Amino acid sequence: MHASNGKEKLVVEVVAAHNLMPKDGQGSSSPFVEVEFENQRLRTQVKHNDLNPVWNEKLVFHVTDLADLPYRTVDVNVFNARRSNNTRNFLGKVRVSASSAAREGHESVQLHTLDKRSLFSHVRGELTLKLYLSTKAEVKPVSPSAGGGGAIVSNKNKKMQRKGANLVVPKQILPGPGAVVTAFPGNDYSLKETRPHLGRTSSAYDLVEQMQYLYVRVVKARELAAAAGEAVAEVKLGNYKGITKRVSFSASPEWNQVFAFSRDCIQSSAVEVFVKEGNKKDEFLGRVWFDLSEVPKRVPPDSQLAPQWYRMEDKKGEKVKSGEVMVSIWFGTQADEAFSEAWHSKAANVHFDGLNSIKSKVYLSPKLWYLRIGVIEAQDVVLGDKMRYPELYVKVQVGNQVLKTRIASLSGRTFSNPYWDEDLMFVVAEPFEDYLLISIEDHLGSGRGDEVVGRMALPVSNVERRLDEKGAVSRWYNLDTREGKAVGFGCRVHLRASLEGGYHVLDEATVYSSDVRPTAKQLWKPSIGVLEVGILGASNLVPMKVKEGKGGIADAYCVAKYGQKWVRTRTVVDSLSPRWNEQYTWEVFDPCTVISIGLFDNSRVAGAGSRDTRIGKVRIRLSTLETDRVYAHAYPLMMLHPSGVKKMGELHLAVRFTCTNMLNVLHMYATPLLPRMHYVVPLSMAQLESLRHQAMGVVAARLGRAEPALGREVVEYMLDHDSNMWSMRKSKANFLRLTKVVGWIVATGRTMEMLRSWQRPVVSAVFVMMFMVAVMVPEIVMPCVLLTMAGVGMWRYRLRPRHPPYMDARVSYAESVHLDELDEEFDSFPTSRSPELVRMRYDRLRSVAGRIQTAVGDLATQGERFQALLSWRDPRATFLFVVVCLVAAFGFYLVPIRWVVALGGGYYLRPPRFRSRHPSSAISFFKRLPSNADGML
Repeated sequence: MHASNGKEKLVVEVVAAHNLMPKDGQGSSSPFVEVEFENQRLRTQVKHNDLNPVWNEKLVFHVTDLADLPYRTVDVNVFNARRSNNTRNFLGKVRVSASSAAREGHESVQLHTLDKRSLFSHVRGELTLKLYLSTKAEVKPVSPSAGGGGAIVSNKNKKMQRKGANLVVPKQILPGPGAVVTAFPGNDYSLKETRPHLGRTSSAYDLVEQMQYLYVRVVKARELAAAAGEAVAEVKLGNYKGITKRVSFSASPEWNQVFAFSRDCIQSSAVEVFVKEGNKKDEFLGRVWFDLSEVPKRVPPDSQLAPQWYRMEDKKGEKVKSGEVMVSIWFGTQADEAFSEAWHSKAANVHFDGLNSIKSKVYLSPKLWYLRIGVIEAQDVVLGDKMRYPELYVKVQVGNQVLKTRIASLSGRTFSNPYWDEDLMFVVAEPFEDYLLISIEDHLGSGRGDEVVGRMALPVSNVERRLDEKGAVSRWYNLDTREGKAVGFGCRVHLRASLEGGYHVLDEATVYSSDVRPTAKQLWKPSIGVLEVGILGASNLVPMKVKEGKGGIADAYCVAKYGQKWVRTRTVVDSLSPRWNEQYTWEVFDPCTVISIGLFDNSRVAGAGSRDTRIGKVRIRLSTLETDRVYAHAYPLMMLHPSGVKKMGELHLAVRFTCTNMLNVLHMYATPLLPRMHYVVPLSMAQLESLRHQAMGVVAARLGRAEPALGREVVEYMLDHDSNMWSMRKSKANFLRLTKVVGWIVATGRTMEMLRSWQRPVVSAVFVMMFMVAVMVPEIVMPCVLLTMAGVGMWRYRLRPRHPPYMDARVSYAESVHLDELDEEFDSFPTSRSPELVRMRYDRLRSVAGRIQTAVGDLATQGERFQALLSWRDPRATFLFVVVCLVAAFGFYLVPIRWVVALGGGYYLRPPRFRSRHPSSAISFFKRLPSNADGML
């Protein structure tokens, strides 16, 4: 225990609050914040009639003992000051562990949701704080007053004597095992149908609302007066202005930039274009201006307006002797070709380094291949130490991926001719820029390292490509050995290397796959339809950061991923209800795929350069969408935090799936989900999982090199990089899904018990007669069962879901979860909560439990797919199943059951040589059915 000696002070900086509850009876409040720490109580100023107050006040507290900080809490209460009787109303509270205080200079903004004081408290909103330890801050207690800040520093006896006061008891950071977190109060996690004004733009943008923009293209200038330095052009419209890039001054500088001003922001009747020297702010070489009432309108596919030369004016409005600027100006919508590259008026305060990161952009994932290296054997291996039994293995490295074979088998062989016959799999991307680094090494034992016997480098581009299961040609390669600068012959290695084009390289979770095509384009089948998504906007977003003078705001953008195509909308800055109204289109090759749409906060607009913050994600399975129907809904955005699930806002989308030929779509249900190679030469589950993480790393690295870069944190979140990590919450959710699926067995048993007990004599009598008829005439059993299933399917058609799937907090078991389970889920891997021995056992338990979790989830998925046969969740699949049931009913009626059983059993027991290695059409159809896995967080 080390005392602070009065040097260290705890600083609680109260930054701002957002969306507080009105308490004054007039739709507003006059909030102030009271902070208590170790019997010290300080308060901020009162912000009158403000539901989104900004304080930016620092409250400084004495720290008795730094070692006790993990056992101390900072209690923050927000009150409404009532002027009439000098009382106050409760607006919410936050309790923060003092151990979260950082050192001065390393503090960060913390956003907290206000909690209730009791069950009957009416609370809403968020509070932004900073906690840090400082040696420079000084405690300045001031007597509290009605309108200003103040402090009370009292001992425990005085505090206990105060009427109605509550004594703060220090608590541990982690709650007890019985503590349960419920959903945040006031959150609505339901999907809401919206009615946006769609279809008012051009035919290519009929899923978004029309947005009007004033476009100004500044191309270049000529005949400018001689000057030094740099030349810039400035476009000014009322209080908004945009400045071009700086170019070296010449008589004819060229910029060729487009500026877009939203019609909602126009507060002037004229727009001005200035040409200036870069180092002079108030002076200009000339200007031109345009009356907005004379500006023409343009609607694609009309050709773009040709820019024109305009003679510039001076400050007095007289034409300058020399100097012209080439400009084009028009009114248009977001369907204009210039929209994506335009500078937007609302980005005026964006840091220069972040300007490029706010534009909309389309990305393509790199084309991924599986690289198979078959290590067979080696010859002429020369060992340094011939008196010991060698432990030889082969190490292969491609980029940052490194794999090793097992120790060579020397059974019946000499030490110089080891044998492995082992395949190593890697993920590589076109264009192939990497080398295969192959080395044979001898493990010398602990503490002595490994000795390199021979090494070589092979360009990946030289590796043979194959599209089927035919084995690649094996070759012998010479390995070199290096001693200083001398290079000599080391040994020979027998390899079988091939680039596998017949597989689909999985870079996302299998149940959320957006593409199942093989790598080789020669094996692709024609597209079956088109997916169109209109990203309209978002509403009620939670503030993600605090800016001076603006309180809590967000700089939000969307990322949508389907197949190899990624799209990123422009960033709408300083808005909690952004509107994008951008529409994108994808080709669809398989209906049983999923599109993922994520919402993020752009951290680069202020030049911070840190990681973008995730706000939420939506998944939509295409097979659950009816053809040619527009789905316009507000999707809840949910994020799981250590304190529970929280609604971060709502994302407004318009989605339409159009198929070119319904027969082709229906035929897809009877074909295997994955390419042929996955069934002919299957990969193990462990291989697939390892390769998926390698593929995610390759994709993240390539997209991170784009301009603007798509951050690794964005790519990993969209590809569900941590979907297989152990979580008690997910395990319980999968178990509840399983119990719900098998619940019909319990219901059937109860029904049979009711029939046996003759509680309803009429029902029991009818059942007995039906049973006797079925026994006497068994030929009608199967037709009756199939007709009943077909009838139930047709009856449930009117009850089919009318909205696409979405993230469901109840299915995810996120609305009621133990705090210690959340702490375990958010814990690092390996754990940091226990000593070394317990940590090892804990990690092993999580690894085993993760496999059980996946197995239980897969079992639940199969049951949910069976339920989906007649639920019309996938309308095309249910239609096919109903038709097959009708046809099979007549078939079973015409063909004796004994022949059906005989033919079925004979077909099932046929010799292996007459069997196909492909799954049957029935199994392929079943695996394509949707499940509730699409709606899990």
